[in-house]
Amino acid sequence: MYFCAKFMMMENFSMTAKSLHGFESVLAKEIKNLGGMNVKEGVRHVSFEGDTGFMYKANLCLRTAISILKPIKSFRIENEQDFYQRLYEFPWEDYIDKNGSFAIDSTVNSEVFNHSRYVVFRAKDAIVDRFRDKFSTRPNIDTKEPDFRLNVHIDRFQCNLSINTSGEPLFKRNYKSATNIAPINEVLAASLLLASGWDGQCDFLDPMCGSGTIAIEAAMIACQIPANINREDFAFMKWPEFDRSFYEKIKASALKKIRPFHFKIKAYDKAPSAVEKAIQNVKNANLSEFIEVERKDFFETEKETERHLHMLFNPPYGERLDIDIPEFYSKIGDTLKQGYPDTTAWFIAVVEGGAMKHVGLRPSRKIKVFNAKLESRLLRYDIYKGSKKAKKQD
Repeated sequence: MYFCAKFMMMENFSMTAKSLHGFESVLAKEIKNLGGMNVKEGVRHVSFEGDTGFMYKANLCLRTAISILKPIKSFRIENEQDFYQRLYEFPWEDYIDKNGSFAIDSTVNSEVFNHSRYVVFRAKDAIVDRFRDKFSTRPNIDTKEPDFRLNVHIDRFQCNLSINTSGEPLFKRNYKSATNIAPINEVLAASLLLASGWDGQCDFLDPMCGSGTIAIEAAMIACQIPANINREDFAFMKWPEFDRSFYEKIKASALKKIRPFHFKIKAYDKAPSAVEKAIQNVKNANLSEFIEVERKDFFETEKETERHLHMLFNPPYGERLDIDIPEFYSKIGDTLKQGYPDTTAWFIAVVEGGAMKHVGLRPSRKIKVFNAKLESRLLRYDIYKGSKKAKKQD
């Protein structure tokens, strides 16, 4: 590959961080706090500027980004042949070694193309044909560990080409060796936590923890541990100009910001298999000293201390786990009211099925989110110590 000149170490360039729908503002705040410049929210993405060092840091530290892209070309397309021709004419030899490897992923919202896989095939054909015509040879396709990852984004008639600097999606934190039914995405877990205002300054509980993802992400936020500290590779590490010593300095600087945690993080699940998996994943994340996983049925528990408690969980919604929605969500409300005074409780409820109306409590906030492509609400319930009226008078 020959694109090292395009990534001068100390020069700022444009980048795009892909986000989950509804969490663009959460990601934008993260990028600003990390030091990104010219941060602008889009739909399912946030654009910003930074140098190569910031690109390293963004991949290592951002909790709510799915991937970090480096835009290289934007153009309008009218039809399929136009798309092929524009890609064929692009100087891919400046980016991909003819003896190297590449992979392509795409997102499509267009009447010209109705399938993202077809976009990938046509883009591959255009790149390969250019190399064959110019050099009588071609780079290989490697979907697992390519030297170069291309992202193609088509929105109606606009096509944007970007280099994927992350490689595997950033929700692959490399600590989850075991999962349960309907596991929550790590990026979604972190997004929910930050949207809920979790900052690590009180006790925390996930009472339906599954494989432990929410508790793990909560601990990493509380201790300011870089989100992807357990990952061993990013796509940019395969670039010829990758500066390992520079990356290690950035990593060391991020690790210096880790802070002590003076409260308790607990995770419950009534299924023995879930508890075993959660314990293993917590161990993989090197967080066993911060997180206590126990086999407990939330509906048979109560708050263990007088201290304020921050609770966040992802209850089953009846699609993959068979539950009686009215009874189940009614029990959630009853358990919170009767056993968890002085608690800020957040949980996700899928809109379809009407789970929210069965809780029996009035939420103080509703945030529109998507869980496994299902429209949902992140709900906040303030459970006061004593009556709400007394709390306000205090």
